Amino acid sequence: MTEAESFPLQRIFDVADLKPEGVDVTVETTPEERAALAQFLDLPAIHRLDGTFRLTGNERRVTVLGEVHADIVQTCTVSLETFDASIHEEVEVVFENQDVVPFDARGKQAPRAAADTPATLRDLESELDAPDELIDGKIDLGAITAEFLALGLDPYPRKPGVEFSYDQADARESPFAALSELKATPSPDKK
Repeated sequence: MTEAESFPLQRIFDVADLKPEGVDVTVETTPEERAALAQFLDLPAIHRLDGTFRLTGNERRVTVLGEVHADIVQTCTVSLETFDASIHEEVEVVFENQDVVPFDARGKQAPRAAADTPATLRDLESELDAPDELIDGKIDLGAITAEFLALGLDPYPRKPGVEFSYDQADARESPFAALSELKATPSPDKK
């Protein structure tokens, strides 16, 4: 089983189905997909997960704009209690066919080659967020939905109202505290 086949959420869109005016696509998840994705992301539960997307462009370059919404259960890193949380993430992803570049000045497509690209353009591309690769003319909107859910997760979730407190009185003494006391008390042998 390949990595793509084992991923818990897939919605493949074929770029050949893209219309000149664009296409609206909604990704709605099933309870089974949410349960598998919750396990994949190490979450107690995902109650709702959906994505709404607008795809525009052509077979060489596609822009995906939209939103991902989720209602999830997370575990508080302070109290270890579970709590409900909502996630809303804006989506903007550009896909490009990496095999060809747009038409050159003569109106011909040429294979992409770093040597043919001016140095300033290569430097600009490296500074900017380069487009994702369009593979076999397909885009997995399920993977985009799951990716933006994961990006929206708080890595250290805290249940509302829970505060971390450190009480010095409850702390165990340092193993070096006993040595400090020995050094501070005079030895009976010394006069």
